[in-house]
Amino acid sequence: MPKTFLIDTTRCTACRGCQVACKEWHDLPANQTKQRGSHQNPPDLNPYNYKIVRFHEHLDENNNVVWNFFPDQCRHCLTPICVDIATMAVPGALVQDEQSGAVLVTEKCATLSPADAKAVADACPYNIPRYDEKTHMLTKCDMCIDRVSAGMQPMCVKTCPTGAMAFGERKEMLALAQQRLEQAKKRYPKAHLVDPEDVSVLYLLAEEAEHYYKHAAFG
Repeated sequence: MPKTFLIDTTRCTACRGCQVACKEWHDLPANQTKQRGSHQNPPDLNPYNYKIVRFHEHLDENNNVVWNFFPDQCRHCLTPICVDIATMAVPGALVQDEQSGAVLVTEKCATLSPADAKAVADACPYNIPRYDEKTHMLTKCDMCIDRVSAGMQPMCVKTCPTGAMAFGERKEMLALAQQRLEQAKKRYPKAHLVDPEDVSVLYLLAEEAEHYYKHAAFG
């Protein structure tokens, strides 16, 4: 059975520990950033950030400001279309690990043409892969496959201080997700899970998806 993340956004405080831990574990260089009127920084995923905590604010029916935080990353789809598209161009450029279910970018990815790499990225319904023009590689979360293969948790999960992130066997995470959902609905009647039948990263949201990250992938 594939491994699965549970990301309970009702417990996320946007400390960004997961974002920093991912960056440090993968030894990724710093990004040049600046204030753009948002606490979200950098503004998007990029070749040097495989995970980013997205910030979104809106007014509720009482005109109170509501903050929602969304730790965005590769969903490690159960049936990853990115692997299919990449395989048509360069077999083995992207693969799915049989044991963990992790969707991985291999060294063969560097032989994809820029047009083929763009086609792979565009195929992702969650807008995740980013193209590194220096290395000619697509980049994204790799589920910390080196840690998982050694029986450890992904670095983002290990670092999370509030229990917003959990990781384990899919059956266990689905059960935990349902348990967390029932708890969340007592406070957030609109709470729901996003695409639980399709992905290995289960998101529990307190509100409608558009109040987290405006992207067509939701729904």
